[in-house]
Amino acid sequence: MKVIPTAIPGVLIIEPKVFGDSRGFFLETFHTLRYTEAGIPGPFVQDNHSCSAKGVLRGLHFQKQFPQGKLVQVTSGTVFDVAVDLRKHSPTFGQWVGITLHAAEHKQFYLPPGLAHGFCVLSETADFHYKCTNYYHPEDEGSVRWNDPELNIQWPLANPLLSAKDANAPWLKDLSDTVK
Repeated sequence: MKVIPTAIPGVLIIEPKVFGDSRGFFLETFHTLRYTEAGIPGPFVQDNHSCSAKGVLRGLHFQKQFPQGKLVQVTSGTVFDVAVDLRKHSPTFGQWVGITLHAAEHKQFYLPPGLAHGFCVLSETADFHYKCTNYYHPEDEGSVRWNDPELNIQWPLANPLLSAKDANAPWLKDLSDTVK
């Protein structure tokens, strides 16, 4: 597997080794020893799967007291995936990185604890899978507005389909508490 660092320390792009022939393909989506050696510490305690329609934007979400590291990948379709650094003392606080994840490319994106996460669907539908390093606590969830001008995320769509929660999320400057 190939591991590519990004502009935010700890945020990584993973290109797994894919073995394919006329019958299809095989790839390893997780191996504790190899991923730990690559800078992706575990343990992972929860796996999630979402399916979304074209134009849906989910995020930007984070956990305040129980931050989660996430290893994400798309198994069907295409999404634009974003990580925003919300670690208070990080030199990259408020910065973001994004990557287009295509199911056919099998890339993964790792976000360490302390980052907000969001994605928008570019294909007709997308199946999105992610492993988390901490359990989800609904009462602990925070969010940042997807189109916050302070973040200036270059989303590939202008008018996404949003939940009421995401449409009314606070701006970064109005967050009273970010990540532990």
